[in-house]
Amino acid sequence: MSGSLKQIKAVLIDLSGTLHVGNNIIPGAQNAVNKLRKSRLKIKFVTNTTKESHQSLHDRLNRLGFEVKKDEIFTSLSSVRTLIDKMKLRPHLMLSESAKRDFFGVETENPNAVVMGLSPDHFNYEEMNKAMKLLQNGAKLIAINKLRYFQRENDIALGTGAFVAALEYATDVKSIVVGKPEKSFFHGAIESLGCRSEECVMIGDDVRDDVGGAIESGMSGLLVKTGKYRSGDEEKINLALEFVVNDVLSAVDLILASIELKF
Repeated sequence: MSGSLKQIKAVLIDLSGTLHVGNNIIPGAQNAVNKLRKSRLKIKFVTNTTKESHQSLHDRLNRLGFEVKKDEIFTSLSSVRTLIDKMKLRPHLMLSESAKRDFFGVETENPNAVVMGLSPDHFNYEEMNKAMKLLQNGAKLIAINKLRYFQRENDIALGTGAFVAALEYATDVKSIVVGKPEKSFFHGAIESLGCRSEECVMIGDDVRDDVGGAIESGMSGLLVKTGKYRSGDEEKINLALEFVVNDVLSAVDLILASIELKF
């Protein structure tokens, strides 16, 4: 099930794999965003990326020609920073240098938490061993996401989830997952839009984390056949074929057409 598109007031759009892959724009993506801008629908760009800071991501999207406002972007890094501040944690940050900029001012001495994002430089034996010892001594394990894999410009690559699972296995510590597909992530993303969950639709290329997570959160979901999509992905969550489209432009056209049917 994916809900009805006739009552949609806001559109959440995944970034990597849906609008772009690396610095390559998905064909029709700019047109799709422009169409939404001209409609009465609200927009939020949501992402699980942990490779770059909010500012870096904003700068890159604008370089690609999307003209996105900073407050239109909602990232899993933002959610983690809120959680850390709320729980007064001192994290050991297994993050890229760019992503660490979103944690400026956070106390990191004598860590009582391990925060894991996609950071290949940290996924070696010694760094994983250091994280394991912190967890064995009582630190919390916070996974910014548990992605199985992600789309690079020319291929797919192992995601953060495998490394989070390794630490869970070694320490019997269950991670706190913050990003998609967690309900708290989606609800946090739509909080500023002034809409109910059933009035929102998520467009993404990840059938579980984007579409499945959105549906579990009370939203509708549209799966695009770009980015990490693989044939038959929709069967993993029994997604009706009407909610599977070629690309983000097709998704936007379907939403706008469905809204028009109300009148």
